[in-house]
Amino acid sequence: MCGKPLANVSRIPVCHECLAEPGPLDAEYFCVQCRTPFVNPAPLDEEGRCELCRRGLRGFDAAYSFGAYQDTLRELIHLFKYNRIRTLAGPLGRMIASAVPGDQSFDAVVPVPLHWRRRLDRGFNQSELLARAVARRYGLRVANAVRRRRTTTNQAGLSNARRRSNVAGAFTVARPGAIAGRRVLLVDDVMTTGATAAACAAALRKAGAKYVALLTLARVDRRMGVEPYPARSTAGVS
Repeated sequence: MCGKPLANVSRIPVCHECLAEPGPLDAEYFCVQCRTPFVNPAPLDEEGRCELCRRGLRGFDAAYSFGAYQDTLRELIHLFKYNRIRTLAGPLGRMIASAVPGDQSFDAVVPVPLHWRRRLDRGFNQSELLARAVARRYGLRVANAVRRRRTTTNQAGLSNARRRSNVAGAFTVARPGAIAGRRVLLVDDVMTTGATAAACAAALRKAGAKYVALLTLARVDRRMGVEPYPARSTAGVS
């Protein structure tokens, strides 16, 4: 961050130029379903799907992200989550809302939940604040329908298979009637492997959701070799 003050948002060490810097995730080759970027088309089948999507391990029908989890966008997300600067929900909310395709429609926006202990410690669920921004822009309602039924260990450092095992069955839908037969937009701040989102999507599907798309502010771009988590302690983050 350049450190210039942002006059209209108190106590944020971010200037207007830094907020304007993050741009859309760019790659020549994407999975058509989960939008994972690749350096070449080798991992994609004839329909343009990656292996996880071909095997049905994603759980959601589509995935959209505003940008890559690196550089300025990564720093902004860290300020938002770990420094608890809630006022960044405004500019970050506008970024994530812009990633929703114009040809898609949804009935409800559902944030990925935090365990109640983590929410108590942080003071807010960053995914819920982002979900509210998306809902306002598109005239939708936020449905806090998904609940964590158990705690999960830190996902950082786990393999894809262990990540999926770690969160399998960790979520449930408290009010299936609010979800059944609906097109749901599931919102989270960062997509790493998609294991947490897949577990949430599975719970939404079990509750009768007709279609589940994942929307994240950023996604880890493994082409870049960027670590998904900061050096500080992030126990319980998924």
